[in-house]
Amino acid sequence: QVQLVESGGGLVQAGGSLRLSCAASGRTFSTYAMGWFRQAPGKEREFVAAISWSGGSTYYADSVKGRFTISRDNAKNTVYLQMNSLKPEDTAVYYCAADIKGGSSRRRDLAYEYDYWGQGTQVTVSS
Repeated sequence: QVQLVESGGGLVQAGGSLRLSCAASGRTFSTYAMGWFRQAPGKEREFVAAISWSGGSTYYADSVKGRFTISRDNAKNTVYLQMNSLKPEDTAVYYCAADIKGGSSRRRDLAYEYDYWGQGTQVTVSS
């Protein structure tokens, strides 16, 4: 069983920044591929960013490319999402997810590819 706990959400003005964190349980965090997804009211959950087990490969949705950065610290069992130049359309509940199956460093941008999910953290961007 893997537990994921997100933090760092909040209310920010457009153009501002937030840094989300996701702390994971488990001794083998360094083997997990990790991802961030978000879900706005009335919309489906959508992919935001993903990172390979080593951190050597990162992937982004087109809507956040150049503004968001995903990173990880395997010594701290934590993955981060640095969000800059935030827009009102970034408002959503943000979820981190873990793929514990290991394997390649390929892009994982579909929800079913992940095995565990956090409870989510609210990000609200005001105009």
